[in-house]
Amino acid sequence: MIAKAPLRLAVGALIALLALQPIWHAWLAPPKPALLIPTLTLAIAPLLFSLWIAARSLHRGVLIGGMVCLFYFSHGVSELWSGTPPHWPAAVETVLALIVVLALGWHVRIAKRAG
Repeated sequence: MIAKAPLRLAVGALIALLALQPIWHAWLAPPKPALLIPTLTLAIAPLLFSLWIAARSLHRGVLIGGMVCLFYFSHGVSELWSGTPPHWPAAVETVLALIVVLALGWHVRIAKRAG
């Protein structure tokens, strides 16, 4: 049996990303009131989808989450470079997205050694 620790780490990072989005976009740096719901929908829906898939198939959900995290990584880096405060949510988003991708790579490496 292949170790599931990397996949569980990735799911934890996906859940942390999910928790970060409303804190960041609704409380720390809210957009115009008319854009709040669309912003939160675009920020949360991909994470909910990947976590929903992960509840059914852990490996497949983390794989989809890894693909989704490319968007969050790009968003975090662009927010860090934009110069608009606060910077720490963008840094956290970037690190959490990297954790998901690296945990998925770690899992693949373990699976190759076992297989």
